[in-house]
Amino acid sequence: MRIIIETPQPNDEDVVIVRCASPDQRLISMLLSFQTAQTELTGYLDDKIVRLNYQDVYYFEANENRVFAYYHSDVYEVKYKLYELEELFTPLDFVRCSKSLIVNMEKIEFLSPLFSGKLEAHLKNGEKVVISRQYVHNLKAKLGIQEVN
Repeated sequence: MRIIIETPQPNDEDVVIVRCASPDQRLISMLLSFQTAQTELTGYLDDKIVRLNYQDVYYFEANENRVFAYYHSDVYEVKYKLYELEELFTPLDFVRCSKSLIVNMEKIEFLSPLFSGKLEAHLKNGEKVVISRQYVHNLKAKLGIQEVN
């Protein structure tokens, strides 16, 4: 593989062109992550307005028509709907875990099975979140875990 970087002419827009025989999922994820990295995420905590780095978010949770971003120890309100965050961050190792929760897979330390086909994700900050049975398959697929039939 070759990488070519060219300087555009003055007043030209920056352009990224990828030429490949067949793009695999890793390449597509990388390109989507590059595009999404410019997404602005602003959090609100008490009287503060804070610029949030999505990579530091453990999970997003919807509660009473409000959406919150959970950091290691702080919780910020964000002005997005949960489905909008899902669209933005699913290519970046975020996965829907329930109707009200999206978790950052990079922040999962380990998973434990629960009754009724649910999973419990133990996060690196000590919190635990439940992955609903309806979303277990998506999480396992994203992690590359084979289902035993």
